[in-house]
Formats: sequence, structure tokens, C-alpha cells
Amino acid sequence: MKEKKLQNKIRNKFIKKGVKMIAPETVFFSNDTKIGKKVVIEPYVVISKNVKIGNNVNILSFSHLEGVKIDNNVNIGPYARIRPGVIIKSGSKIGNFVEIKKSTIGKNSKVNHLSYIGDTNIGKSVNIGAGTITCNYDGTKKNKTKIKDKVFIGSNSSLVAPVTINESSIVGAGSAITKNV
Repeated sequence: MKEKKLQNKIRNKFIKKGVKMIAPETVFFSNDTKIGKKVVIEPYVVISKNVKIGNNVNILSFSHLEGVKIDNNVNIGPYARIRPGVIIKSGSKIGNFVEIKKSTIGKNSKVNHLSYIGDTNIGKSVNIGAGTITCNYDGTKKNKTKIKDKVFIGSNSSLVAPVTINESSIVGAGSAITKNV
């Protein structure tokens, strides 16, 4: 009962600040959540600890956010899982069935469908094709992937870290990248 009262209090605080929730009773917040203006949150969203959301952000249904900083004009979801250590820069889009961990998504970049991005730094205006994964764990340690500005990654690609995809590069669909491009 205590948790229910706390959630209602937090929801009401955000509604008064102008956050639009389609079904507020299905949205759950952490006590430390910070949200800007003109934010829309669809049903069945969980916002856990240490989340900061900028202005003009849309969070679509069934998304789970924790430990993320979201700049202005960002779209997330549906069914997105954003794990701790993520920064999503303005104008970016994180689509359906995308999981991101300990990564930065640069301005105006897109990770639209069915992808895993872990321990990665993505530059500006990058397109990550459907089914792309960053293979960041070699069985012993986590490795970094760097994707520079204006890169196009084709669908169903595996980027085996440590690896750098240099500016304006194109990775063909179905590629397994083990060396810098």
C-alpha cells in the first residue's frame, strides 16, 4: 500500500508539471526521476533509479529505463531496455526491442530495431540497422566499440569489440566486423 501511495504521489507531481501519461496507473517511477517539459509516456513504462529526461521526449509502451540521461527531442521504444551508463543525445531514436548498456548515442543517431548496443560510443547522424549487435564480451573482459559520425551499419551485423568504425563508413548487411573499418 505504501508503494502505491508513493507512485501516485510521483505520478501526480509529473502530471502537474505537464508530463502526459496515457495510462498513469501503469507507469512506475523512481523517487529520483527528473523529467523536462512536453514529455509523453505511454502505458507500461518503468523508470528506475537515476534517470534524467529532457524536453520533447516520447517514451513508448513497455520500455524500461535505468541510469540513463536523455537529452531533448528523443524517441524511445516501444519495448526498449535502456540500462545504466547510457547517454542519449538530442534528436536520436531508440526503437523497438533495442537494449543499450553503458553507451553514448550521438545526436540524430538511430538504433531502430532488434539491436544490442553495449560499451559503445556512437557519433552523430549514425544509422544502426536492424539486428545489429556489439559483441563487447570476449569471455574475460568487456571491450569498447567506437562508431564515428555519419556511419551506416547494415542490418544483421555483428561488431566484435574492440573495434572502430571510422567516419562516413558503410558496413554491409550481415557483416561480422572484427577489424577497424
